Amino acid sequence: MDKMVIYGGEKLLGDVRISGAKNAALPIIVSSLLTDGWNTFHNIPDLADIRTIKKLLRGLGAEIEGESSVRIRTGEIASCEASYDLVRKMRASILVLGPLLARMGRARVSLPGGCAIGDRPVNLHIKALADLGAEVELRDGYVEAKASRLKGASIYFDIPTVTGTENIMMAACLAKGTTLLKNAAREPEVVNLVEVLNGMGAKISGAGTDMIIIEGVDSLHPVETTVIPDRIEAGTFMIAAGITGGNVKVSGCDPSHLDALINKLRDTGMEITIGDGGIRVKGNKEITNVDIKTLPYPGFPTDLQAQMMAFMSVGMGSSVITETVFEKRFMHASELKRMGADIQIKGNIALIRGVLKLKGAQVMATDLRASASLILAGLAAEGKTELSRVYHIDRGYQQIEKKLSALGANIKRVVNTQAEGI
Repeated sequence: MDKMVIYGGEKLLGDVRISGAKNAALPIIVSSLLTDGWNTFHNIPDLADIRTIKKLLRGLGAEIEGESSVRIRTGEIASCEASYDLVRKMRASILVLGPLLARMGRARVSLPGGCAIGDRPVNLHIKALADLGAEVELRDGYVEAKASRLKGASIYFDIPTVTGTENIMMAACLAKGTTLLKNAAREPEVVNLVEVLNGMGAKISGAGTDMIIIEGVDSLHPVETTVIPDRIEAGTFMIAAGITGGNVKVSGCDPSHLDALINKLRDTGMEITIGDGGIRVKGNKEITNVDIKTLPYPGFPTDLQAQMMAFMSVGMGSSVITETVFEKRFMHASELKRMGADIQIKGNIALIRGVLKLKGAQVMATDLRASASLILAGLAAEGKTELSRVYHIDRGYQQIEKKLSALGANIKRVVNTQAEGI
């Protein structure tokens, strides 16, 4: 099994280009199920999750060509079932439920897996599909749904749900009548999907607000489009510059997607300049600790909480991080403590007292963003850090070790678990 070996203490310097957004690419790829011609999607990242969703679609009958620019045709759906073997690997696989049901009138999708960061039930998806007129039931670990044609409805989400908003939005595109999604997710990835669906001929308005209106149409046509840059990857590299006291230009990102992070990083003492196709971030020798509360977009993203915890671990003073989105997203704290971090957890609140130095150690990733936080901690730590279970990082970061190495980090992926050096 691969691991990352990191020798800390190097300032990150240079320019890093951000890849396409995983959380936008996944639903956009799935949206091809709604059409019967060749769709072309550009700026697709090379990630384990992307390979999983491609394999899932091929199992449904899709023809797929290309890597960074992907062409997909689902002229004939050979199967309406997404099996446990694939869906267990990635929660986003549930996104095929809505499009299959809307186009084929039936779907059988295994309950999803993914990162172990707490309960993320699909009950909101199921209730919304029932509101659209589908017959839905859970049987033997699968969601089974059928409907001759979905009908528009007024749907209220108890909490903003990104995959729920995307799933029901895709289903409602081919429903008869108008659907209102209330308390909808506002994330840029949702907006990107709406742009793609409208390009296919859908009639959707309100993207980026908590009220999305979908006027159902009889059919959709193929589209050619480009996926937005990954704001979480961009944020991770910005924090990496801060934790190492570096000077990095994060190119190809959209600063408007990162307002909450930019404001917090400036409060820590970092110098941030926006322009010239990206964001220039300069770390400060003295890091001022800040408090963070994760919230749905446009609030501070839960997907950057772990990285900020690593950053605050070497700051001056104390920080309080309140996690409001997922109830089990502090599992990285125990690994950071192995590196000398001073962290106390009580429920959904973490108290971090900054220490002078972290120490390299053997640590283990528990989920995607936790693995990123441990890499950042390793970059700042004294000595050698070995991170195991790095398959988590491969789900959401394209060749992160190569990008960090190009900035001057002493990091390498190794397959031989007995390797001692770089």
